[in-house]
Amino acid sequence: MASLRNFMLAAIAASASTTQALAADAPADANERVVSVFVALGGAIVPEYAGSKHYKAAPFGVANIDWRDLQLQIRGPEARLDLSGDNPWSFGPVVKYRGDRDDDVKGPVQHLPKLDGSLDVGGFVGYAFKGGGEHGQGDLGLKLTALQGVAGENDGLSVKGEVSYAALRWGPLYADLDAGVTYGNRKFNDTYFGVTESGAARSGLRRYRAGSGLSDVGAGLTLGYQIDEQWGVLARASVTHYVGEAADSPIVKDGARTSGLLGLGVTYRY
Repeated sequence: MASLRNFMLAAIAASASTTQALAADAPADANERVVSVFVALGGAIVPEYAGSKHYKAAPFGVANIDWRDLQLQIRGPEARLDLSGDNPWSFGPVVKYRGDRDDDVKGPVQHLPKLDGSLDVGGFVGYAFKGGGEHGQGDLGLKLTALQGVAGENDGLSVKGEVSYAALRWGPLYADLDAGVTYGNRKFNDTYFGVTESGAARSGLRRYRAGSGLSDVGAGLTLGYQIDEQWGVLARASVTHYVGEAADSPIVKDGARTSGLLGLGVTYRY
């Protein structure tokens, strides 16, 4: 299950700007097809868990599947269905699997009780401002996603706000910038950053009960190069900085308040 957790970290980090890039650079005849598909698969270097200073290799993958006015966006174990059709607004349901935290990690956290996976459901709404540039260059996107844990370890609420910017569209080369901030209620933050009394006794970390508030801010850069109408490459670099209740957690203080991600994949369009 740890591999699923790492797949989530690698894939979801690419979601803020990748959708904007894929829509802008689709082949000219894509809109004439009943179904069009984009897939990116590769590898990444990601933190072992939220707040870890240790890294490991993980799969990296995203996909977009367009059918008429619907778009299914898959980012690792997160899937969202955009019901908006061809207009500046985007909205729809979201389902997300949050992976577990096993005892195979490094540091005192390995002595904390195992954190099981969970299933979150919710929805998103977004709006895209056209920049006027060729192939979408200059477009600015805003998105808000709310998720509630319904099964498994997490039964908390998280809300994430994101902004993305289509910085470059130059022939086969494209680049996108993005930034985001995450809020978690008490149950959410305490699940991933809290330390129980028994966990403190086993790990040596101090007892900590997290409250509601902001948990992290982040930013990223996505670079892509389209070799031909079907094949291309995609690179992703991002950084996450823990704030508020997460930054005060002994899990983060023993690990790293700022962490990064690097990913590289091969893309295919149909």
